Amino acid sequence: MHICVNDFVPPCYFYRYGEDGKIKYMKTEIVESLANNFESHAHKTQEGVEFWLARDLQRLLGYDKWDNFLSVIAKAKIACETNGHQTSDHFADAGKMVKLGSGSERKIEDLLLTRYACYLVAQNGDPRKEEIAFAQNYFALQTRKLEVVQKRIQDWERLVARQKLTATEKKLSGVIFEQTGSDKNFGLIRSKGDKALFGFTTQEMKKRLKVPEGRALADFQPTILLKAKDFATEITIFNTKEKRLRSEQTISEEHVTNNRSVRKTLLSRGIVPERLPAEEDIKKVERKLKSEEVKGLRKPEGLDK
Repeated sequence: MHICVNDFVPPCYFYRYGEDGKIKYMKTEIVESLANNFESHAHKTQEGVEFWLARDLQRLLGYDKWDNFLSVIAKAKIACETNGHQTSDHFADAGKMVKLGSGSERKIEDLLLTRYACYLVAQNGDPRKEEIAFAQNYFALQTRKLEVVQKRIQDWERLVARQKLTATEKKLSGVIFEQTGSDKNFGLIRSKGDKALFGFTTQEMKKRLKVPEGRALADFQPTILLKAKDFATEITIFNTKEKRLRSEQTISEEHVTNNRSVRKTLLSRGIVPERLPAEEDIKKVERKLKSEEVKGLRKPEGLDK
């Protein structure tokens, strides 16, 4: 199996996970387009409460069948009640009669959904879908400012990338144990990989970025480097199994080779890994995202305002 390392894009792109588990990138222009689409379908009641029609939201979120979308709405209603809110305040019937070709009429089912209802619907969708990943962040904020939405998406994607790297490194540790009978060399192997990627060991990079004692280097690195490290680690895992590597030395050599290849790709795109500045502590980012979500949804506006 051939794995190409020439799959990186500059950090001005947003990304999500595809159904194949791989990163899918969204250009800034796509984020702007999605924001415009969602904004153009927003309505307001006479009291000034924002709402979206379920039929419109169905299309915005990429659902082909109304019945499938209704099942997602049903889950959102349960979540609404679980969170202590009346479903009638956020989900209201908006069905209308339409004339058929025969001259008879038929009721078309529809619903008014508040921003909070839309948020719950998005949360019950598949975040691997571009529209849903965007909507989960868009509806979590009580703002229509595009730059605020974009910043939240960037922070959210960095957090997801950090969590993914943690899971991948844990998987590598397990593979090392399976292949060598011990995982005690995991830290050494990872550091050799960092040396190949940055030209500096893990500890040297932590000093350069002024990472606090006891904290992981990756907690302060930008998304593009988190994905670079994750990709190199995934290749190491694959080849360690494929080549049946059985020693710390052979696995280290494999990991170094993969990180050097990723470094070469980054350099060819004008990205010098060791020169990228430190980012905000990922733990603070995670708390901020959660706080924004709680604040924005603490007292959601209902249709009975």
